Amino acid sequence: MYSNIKIMSEEPRNVTSEEVENLKNEEVVTETDLSEEIESNQDLKKENEEEVQEEVQEEEAVADDSIVENDSEEDEDEENEEDETVSIEELTELYSKMSKEELFNTLKELIEKEGINTLKSRVNLIRNAFNTILADEKEAKKKEFLSQGNEEEPVTEADFVYEESELDTEFRRYYGMYREKRQRYLEEQEKAKQENLVLKNQLLDQLRELLNSDESLKEIYDEFNSIQEKWREIGQVPRAEVNTLWQNYHFLIEKFYDKVKINRELRDLGLKKNLDAKLDLCEKAEELILETSINKSFKVLQELHQQWKEIGPVPSDKNDEIWDRFKSASDKINARRVEHYESMHKDLESNLLAKTAICEKAEAYMEKEFTRIRDWNSGTKEFEEMFALWKTIGPVPKKDNEEIWNRFRSTMNDFYTAKSEFFAKLREEQTANLDKKLKICLEAEAIAERDDWRVATKEIIDLQKKWKEIGPVSRRESDKVWKRFRAACDKFFERKSDFFAKNREEESENIKIKEGIIEEVKAFEFGDSKDENLDTIKAFQRRWSEVGFIGAKHRGRLQKQFREAIDYHFDKLKIDTSELKLSSFQDRIQSDDMNLSKERRDIRDSIKRLSDELNLMENNIGFLAQSKQADILRQEFEKKITNLKQQIALNEAKLRMLSDTK
Repeated sequence: MYSNIKIMSEEPRNVTSEEVENLKNEEVVTETDLSEEIESNQDLKKENEEEVQEEVQEEEAVADDSIVENDSEEDEDEENEEDETVSIEELTELYSKMSKEELFNTLKELIEKEGINTLKSRVNLIRNAFNTILADEKEAKKKEFLSQGNEEEPVTEADFVYEESELDTEFRRYYGMYREKRQRYLEEQEKAKQENLVLKNQLLDQLRELLNSDESLKEIYDEFNSIQEKWREIGQVPRAEVNTLWQNYHFLIEKFYDKVKINRELRDLGLKKNLDAKLDLCEKAEELILETSINKSFKVLQELHQQWKEIGPVPSDKNDEIWDRFKSASDKINARRVEHYESMHKDLESNLLAKTAICEKAEAYMEKEFTRIRDWNSGTKEFEEMFALWKTIGPVPKKDNEEIWNRFRSTMNDFYTAKSEFFAKLREEQTANLDKKLKICLEAEAIAERDDWRVATKEIIDLQKKWKEIGPVSRRESDKVWKRFRAACDKFFERKSDFFAKNREEESENIKIKEGIIEEVKAFEFGDSKDENLDTIKAFQRRWSEVGFIGAKHRGRLQKQFREAIDYHFDKLKIDTSELKLSSFQDRIQSDDMNLSKERRDIRDSIKRLSDELNLMENNIGFLAQSKQADILRQEFEKKITNLKQQIALNEAKLRMLSDTK
């Protein structure tokens, strides 16, 4: 019965269509099979105990079917350990989303708290998830290592050495602890089976002794029931001994019924008891139809079949009915299991389609042009999201697993290789840009110490423009070099601001001083001596010149008022301004602080420049037409010509003074 059914300790990662088909074809015991087996034993019945022997033969047929089912199990202890609170599919999805630290903590907690016989499936799933992450980390480290090579110092995969982390070592240590505990558990189980074998052989010996006993029927039957009860209570025995034990056990039971010739009432009582026990098993099997966990229902069903074969015969008129009921529930549970694996196969195909779509999306994304850091960062985010989505999708058919993974991994590798090449070239450009910006920093720091504000301001603004034209530098250096350049600029403009702030404070006082000089000039009463008057005017002008900074806003107004006050006295005293200038020039000559040679050269150059300008003006005035507008323009020209002649005359007078000076 159910000869192809095996208890599985963990869900297969990939179920192929062939495996699903095999599940559909699992052997199921039919009514015909049972009848054939009963008929094959008819010759064992005795004439005077036909009804008793018929029940014994039917029970033996059911038990033999169960033995066949048990033989299909590879290792009941190893396989029937699964924790049914969470399905294998749910655990696989849960562990695939965990980090290495979470997987390690989960493994550690399981080993410390759970029974070792319930851990195999979960530990294997945790180990597979951990190894998957570890393989990805090794691959990433290898890529990073290979990207560091260059033409001068090339590196290969053979040069790569992965350094195991402390977490990896601890994980392997705890996994080893689990393996050791499990080995000890299996050894203990095997020892227990050997002990059970001894106990069951002892019971067989007791049955043999019972067959030769001369005690009363009641005593013999009570001892017989006690032996059966003990037989059922004893646990599993080594697999190689199962069939031999059962054959000996049922042979002795047959001999017992032959010997003692139990009376009908006592036999009926035993058959009724067996019927009640099998009815209870039918109810439990029917309850399993509503069980949500496929694995749990199948596991418990096998346990029910084990109990069924250990229960004795039932009344012959109920035998087919009770077996059909139990078999019907078993068939439904089996059908659900087949449907489950068919659904799993569909899920595998659906997962393959989903992962194929991710591959196509990744390949299409690689067709884009990546020219900026932003593009590569965006691409990296896209591939990280695709990879995260990939890990949430369940397994695919085993035959397609390697091909679809290699396809996706190849596209990711192409992207990250191209990204590494881009950033290697970018680092070269950033290094060159850093050199340029460091040079600008040096120039800015030199300018920050200067006091020629107008020129220095223009130069530092030009440096700021150049700075903006230079490309980016590495993020590690960007902030540092920018702060250095900004500090130099800030220092210059702070110094400039402080300087002009101080000048503004002085300006207010200087305005008052010059306004006072203007009032003094206006109120001063000159005498009759022309020379004394000139000396007085020169003294006013020296005082005027010695006054400090005044901004352009007030400078023109004050200069005009001072000039008007002086000119008023010039007109009143009949003094030409040229006389004042010549007198001031004479004072400079006598002060011995003048470079006479340079002064002569400068005056001659000035005379030549003014004469050229005068000739040009006199030439142009002849081309003016006779009109109102031309007359206005002619008057302006004439004023300028007169002024040029006066300047030339003044310079010539200065030159004569220098010629008279030895």
